[in-house]
Amino acid sequence: MSTSTLSDLQAAIARFVDERDWQVYHTPKSLSMSIAIEAAELMEHFQWHGNEASRQVTQQPDAYDAVAGELADVLIYCLALANATDIDAGQAVLAKLARNQQRFPPGHLPSRHRLGG
Repeated sequence: MSTSTLSDLQAAIARFVDERDWQVYHTPKSLSMSIAIEAAELMEHFQWHGNEASRQVTQQPDAYDAVAGELADVLIYCLALANATDIDAGQAVLAKLARNQQRFPPGHLPSRHRLGG
């Protein structure tokens, strides 16, 4: 199994878009909307399951493939948005994690258990 960096993925998506001349469609507005749409499609797989049951959804091969596909769609659109806005996604993630490390030191339980914010 090979490993790809975030930069590799960003470059692969840029090539894919360039080969199809899709830059005109890849505006920040359209891409951010696409992220939300794909995220909603991802959420559908877990919608009617409780918290603990949702952990078991991807144990079924068909569900695993479907969730993996939707997750890939979200990531592709996120990286396409990074490309369209000249954001180095890897650096943005590391910078955000560094800020969150300060905001939420180990052992701290925020009122909402999340990484973003």
